[in-house]
Amino acid sequence: MNGSIRLGRLAGIDVKMHWTFLLLIAWVGGSAFVGTGTLAAAIANISLVLCVFACVVAHEYGHALTARRYGIATEDITLLPIGGVARLQSIPEKPLQELAVAIAGPLVNVVIAVAIAAVLLLSSGNALSAEFFNPAGGIGAFLRSLLVINVALVVFNLIPAFPMDGGRMLRAVLALKMNRVKATDIAASVGQFLAFGIGFLGLYGNPFLILIAVFVYFGARGEALQVRTSALLSDLTVRSAMITKMRTANASDQVARLREMLLDGAQQDFPVVDDDGKPVGIIFRSQIIRGLKEGLDDAAVQTQMTMVESAMTEPTVGLREAMQQMQSSDLTALLVINGDRLVGLLTRENIAELLMFRESDPDYAPTGRQSTEIVA
Repeated sequence: MNGSIRLGRLAGIDVKMHWTFLLLIAWVGGSAFVGTGTLAAAIANISLVLCVFACVVAHEYGHALTARRYGIATEDITLLPIGGVARLQSIPEKPLQELAVAIAGPLVNVVIAVAIAAVLLLSSGNALSAEFFNPAGGIGAFLRSLLVINVALVVFNLIPAFPMDGGRMLRAVLALKMNRVKATDIAASVGQFLAFGIGFLGLYGNPFLILIAVFVYFGARGEALQVRTSALLSDLTVRSAMITKMRTANASDQVARLREMLLDGAQQDFPVVDDDGKPVGIIFRSQIIRGLKEGLDDAAVQTQMTMVESAMTEPTVGLREAMQQMQSSDLTALLVINGDRLVGLLTRENIAELLMFRESDPDYAPTGRQSTEIVA
């Protein structure tokens, strides 16, 4: 996530903090200091927030480590002012596996809450109740606050507001009785409805609820679209969507030549080949525009292109997998290579067009894409 600061790595997963989290710390500490006039109160509030977010990190590790049991890796965990996000490489498609991953986070908070409650019960009347964080309350009050917050995290995360944990649990349970797309649509609709309620409550003095409502609403819509797209592409290969009639650039061509190629037709990204016609890379529209703006009209295309190894796939690869590759690498197109031969170009536009056709006819599958026509 852009704007994130790496804090460290635990269990093979990077833990990051978005810079806006520092604003939350400043606001919490500043509010306490202004309200009480004491530095101790500011330190107590900041310490509580840090402990809460330590619990949030543990919550996200619950998701991540459970997902790892099913062969799903986690790219990183990022702390935001509204909570934490574990970026799983994928969501389990088997309902019981998704249910286990979703419920693992809240269960971590249950364990933390039980542990805190046990400490409070065992420490009643002994030295642990002495003042430490807050002269007016002591560590007992601090732990009680942390206990209440963990219980609140459990309750809040069990709200079936997809894509929050409770919403994912709802989707998983529904998917036991119906297909995943329909289950997601229902869970997303419930989530968007609840988002309005959360946002309405936020109007009465809690801006964080408004932020959470926005996250839930757009997150539900985005994931519903993603699941529908994934389902429509699940049985197709790259060959189904690739362009087989395309123009290419030579590695030694000047960038200025590509300006004319951009204006000549609809093609935006161009495979780059060597003198023997073998693919060596691809130059994207953004790279062409940047080169022209920087006065690199006479520069060789090979100095501006992306190397073939970073932007290639094969015709037999699943289209869903190729689309995920494009999204994770932030690419607008992929070279389609068979052996050492360029056989096509896969673009986001062509995938979108194919999706449009499959929406109206789920059985539609393009045919006749065996031949390739390349114009140098």
